[in-house]
Amino acid sequence: MTVTSLVTKTCTPVAAASRSRWMKVAAFRKQAPGWSLQDEARRIERTYRFKNFAEAFTFVRKVAELAEAEGHHPDVSFGRGYATVSLQTKKIQGLHENDFIMATEIDDLAENLSIGPCPLLTTCTIRLEL
Repeated sequence: MTVTSLVTKTCTPVAAASRSRWMKVAAFRKQAPGWSLQDEARRIERTYRFKNFAEAFTFVRKVAELAEAEGHHPDVSFGRGYATVSLQTKKIQGLHENDFIMATEIDDLAENLSIGPCPLLTTCTIRLEL
């Protein structure tokens, strides 16, 4: 089976019965390293660290633009120096390929903004040009 890079795909409408099997989730996670499974593997999450509130806000705004373009909307919390992005397909109350597509696209966005995702359990400073 050929593995297609998730970052090159776009999100698709989800049928209520299309929850991904665990083996698919495991394969998708390999393309989205650093995103942690949460809520008994029903969602994935990643935290990005920034120099200040304004940089975090700029990143969140870019994530919102991406979410609107894809039609797949993450939960985002942010404050002074951080933004946490959480992905879950609400329609199925679990993970779907779309969540991993968004995860890879958000990581790609972070990389293109020269801010790189923060490794789990570490602190890093991210600089954005405002």
